[in-house]
Amino acid sequence: MPNNKEPSQRQLRVGQEIRRIISSEIERGEVRNLQGIDTMVTVTEVHVSPDLKYANAYVMTLNGTFLKEVLEALNLASNHFRKSVGRNTNLRYVPEIVFREDNSFAEVDKIEKLLHDPRVQQDLK
Repeated sequence: MPNNKEPSQRQLRVGQEIRRIISSEIERGEVRNLQGIDTMVTVTEVHVSPDLKYANAYVMTLNGTFLKEVLEALNLASNHFRKSVGRNTNLRYVPEIVFREDNSFAEVDKIEKLLHDPRVQQDLK
């Protein structure tokens, strides 16, 4: 049964803090696994489970280039990020971090194209 409940304020705050820590580590070039990959990496969002033990970090690359390689590299470095989150927060449990592709922009593009389709425009009038 899927959990359709809105995330709590604590989940949102912890997610934002984890996103900030991961982004700054990537920006400073402190992730050895990413050193051979020449693309810009953006952590768009981090969703934390209600018990704060698991986190999904959603990632995009510039124009989607090297996305598969970046995801593999980040998932291999997840313990590095976990240690960094532990050092920089006061969390009792540091969540396990899994990196995933952010598909939200692709969904937005798909909806935009649908809304501009002539058949849909005709129905809207």
